[in-house]
This record gives sequence, C-alpha cells and structure tokens, in this order.
Amino acid sequence: DVDALDVLKATFPAGTLSGAPKIRAMEIIDEVEPVKRGVFGGAVGYLGWHGEMDMSIAIRTGVIRDSKVYVQAGAGLVADSNPETEWNETQIKARAVIKAVELSSNGLIL
Repeated sequence: DVDALDVLKATFPAGTLSGAPKIRAMEIIDEVEPVKRGVFGGAVGYLGWHGEMDMSIAIRTGVIRDSKVYVQAGAGLVADSNPETEWNETQIKARAVIKAVELSSNGLIL
C-alpha cells in the first residue's frame, strides 16, 4: 500500500530528465554538471490533505534571484545524438523562457 508521497519520491526526478539507469545517471549528473539543477527537472504541483496529488515536471524554467532571471533548459541525449543539434534545441527552448520574461516586463504587449 502506497500513498501520494511514496509515488512522488519514487518518480522524481523523472527518468526522462535524468537518464537511465536512474541512480547512476544522477551520480554522473552530480559529477559533471557545474551548476545544481534546482527546480529544473523537479516536481511542481500539489499534495492535497486527502491523498490527492497533481504534479508536473519543471522543464524550461526561469528562477528569479536578486533581480536576475536564471534560465534552465535541456535536451534529451541518447547514444546517436548530434551534440550540435541538441545544443541548438536547448537554446531554442531557453529563448522561449527569455521571451516570456521580456513580454511580462513589457506588460505582455504582443
């Protein structure tokens, strides 16, 4: 018998953002990534008082700290990935977050 918190602990961080096998992939991420992921790749949602839960994966995130926006985005690397293509994909995803910040700072004028 499991509850919502058990499910949350078992599923996050999501394998789609960590890789597989999950535990070793997370160890490698810790070894090679120069910046901690923070909320990126984590869960955003709620746990209710009566056992309900609704979560989503935090991807393409922007975190505001000290009046600066820190943007995080990523791509899915697999054995036959092209590093340049994946880098370009990451840049496109990050630009979407930057554009959202620009629009909000200009009063959402499209």
